[in-house]
Amino acid sequence: MKNFKVVSPYKSSPDQVKVIDSLIAGVNSGKRLQTLMGVTGSGKTYSMAKIIESVNKPALVLTHNKTLAAQLFREFSEFFPDNAVEYFVSYYDYYQPEAYVVSSDLYIEKDASINDEIDRLRLKATSSLLERKDVIVVSSVSCIYGLGKPENFEKSHIVIRTGQEVERDSLLRKLIAVHYERNDIAFTRGMFKVKGDIVDIYPAYLKNEAFRIEFFGD
Repeated sequence: MKNFKVVSPYKSSPDQVKVIDSLIAGVNSGKRLQTLMGVTGSGKTYSMAKIIESVNKPALVLTHNKTLAAQLFREFSEFFPDNAVEYFVSYYDYYQPEAYVVSSDLYIEKDASINDEIDRLRLKATSSLLERKDVIVVSSVSCIYGLGKPENFEKSHIVIRTGQEVERDSLLRKLIAVHYERNDIAFTRGMFKVKGDIVDIYPAYLKNEAFRIEFFGD
């Protein structure tokens, strides 16, 4: 497991040190609820970063809206450049639930617009939780709705390691089973392409990286 490491030019003030030490002691003693109070700009995010670094456990940061979640995601990413800081919010840019207006006998169909980048970040957050321990997930409270069971997601997770023995066709069938598409021309996320004994996979949760798997020899 990779330890959490805060990277920052700031130093804790004497008052911050007292607060940080007190909250760390509370976590280590098993306290379920603690509250850190402070005005805007008083260094609460930095204090929480130092607490996460000391406790060295995965953390979930919940906020009441996407705007604050995005701000905290940026700040925690700067404090923990070597750890997995992930962003998990609702992927709808627009959502209109179905409705019926009795007075005008009007039925309104459900309509939604999904943000592709936020969808990718949600998948990346979930994948990080399965693959590593040094994870901080920044999320809005709406994330708790419509989530599937973790065990179902894990069943659809394909684990591949260098040197592992696996048949090419078996891997291709697994990719199709988890809704990856084969496209040997347009190579975008959520797709794979095949050329002889080489399979290129563009994971749905990555932005600029893909995996190349070579089935050379046995």
